[in-house]
Amino acid sequence: MDRELIIQIAYLVASVMFILGIKMLGRTTTARRGNTISAVAMLIAILVTLLDRQVLSFTEIFVTILVGSVLGTIVARRVEMTSMPEMVAIFNGFGGAASVLVASSEYWRLAHTQNLSMDPVVGITVVLSVIIGAVTLTGSFVAFGKLKGFISGKAIMFSGQHAVNAVLFVAVLVLSALLVVNPNQEIWMLGVIAIALLLGVLTVIPIGGADMPVVISLLNSYSGIAACATGFVLNNQVLIIAGALVGASGIILTQIMCKAMNRSLTNVLLGGFGQTSSGVAAAGGEEIVVKEVGVEESAMLFESASSVIIVPGYGMAVAQAQHIVRELTDMLEKRGTSVKFAIHPVAGRMPGHMNVLLAEANIPYDKLIEMDHINDEFANTDIALIIGANDVVNPAARSNPQSPIYGMPILNADKARTVIVCKRGMSAGYAGIENELFGYPNCLMLFGDAKATMTKVVSELKELVPA
Repeated sequence: MDRELIIQIAYLVASVMFILGIKMLGRTTTARRGNTISAVAMLIAILVTLLDRQVLSFTEIFVTILVGSVLGTIVARRVEMTSMPEMVAIFNGFGGAASVLVASSEYWRLAHTQNLSMDPVVGITVVLSVIIGAVTLTGSFVAFGKLKGFISGKAIMFSGQHAVNAVLFVAVLVLSALLVVNPNQEIWMLGVIAIALLLGVLTVIPIGGADMPVVISLLNSYSGIAACATGFVLNNQVLIIAGALVGASGIILTQIMCKAMNRSLTNVLLGGFGQTSSGVAAAGGEEIVVKEVGVEESAMLFESASSVIIVPGYGMAVAQAQHIVRELTDMLEKRGTSVKFAIHPVAGRMPGHMNVLLAEANIPYDKLIEMDHINDEFANTDIALIIGANDVVNPAARSNPQSPIYGMPILNADKARTVIVCKRGMSAGYAGIENELFGYPNCLMLFGDAKATMTKVVSELKELVPA
């Protein structure tokens, strides 16, 4: 069989597997299988591409795959569940960096090799790949810094920031046009790369911590679009398809999350959201007076409850309290209590963070209820147990127009008959604002590390309800 035909068939098989894999990622029950299928498809695409291009020997290909696989396995096994958003941010950045390196290398090969010239269409795709890749690179590492705490999670703004962004955007367009018209002037390429890198920083730093899950999703989409553009540069069909799938799915996910947070997708794309002032106190600026509850009292409340909704958040992930929460769930259900988990679309620091965390503790998927389907149930629930969540249950999103999160749909945990909030202290959430729920008459604060505190609650409950 013709070699070129075999290569195209292999690309087609890989592309179909990509589509199947990404479709299976849409359901928690098939997500793991979808991830495996996609990984195999990527392996096929890499091997065929390397064999096709004949740029490396078999020994070099094997060594490269071995080194990459070993490093990836080590990093994946060591990373903690709480650090997954940071790892995803870095992956997005690496994707952007790869696009910049590949596209700029192709530029230098075409523009500076004797008897070779760069077609304008190729020049445009090179420029697009470089710009989107560079924005993704620096934007992702700024997001990583915010998530990791290296950079303030609050919105960072300065006077005239939007005007500066606009000037830089126009400048990068002008330099790109000059580069396409006269590709032999490498100063234009260096200018495009420098400005695009700066734009990546300036479009992410004004975004506050509460909106960071959307940023991660958007940058993931950017990395796919950059890869797609690079595919056109290299005339590689499978890279075009894979990049388009990642870009399109990322945009769709971003749109879904924008709806969940009552944000404008246009503002997200322009990097102009989340830049509201931070540090806003509760509505009216009044001091919040809280009521504290102890472990014994909490156990007694659970012992008498007939329905409980648990709201997990990033704090539960940090404390690794998911397993003791599973034990609490089992105990309550044995005595006939209804227990459900309310999942906010942006709970944690990336989409699906809480689903993965609870799945790790073998909590059945059918107990994880999305916000739109469970919000009406809070009013008829005895106890809403909030573990490590903050901004997603802050009533200020409904009642305080001055709040940075005003308009964001939240879980109606405050509607429950009794609300128990388990957290270390009174520190503000990732959005940097106080939670007025903590001062509500039906709210009780259970202070302490989530894992240690819930372990004590479970122990007390065992004494109240002997097996």
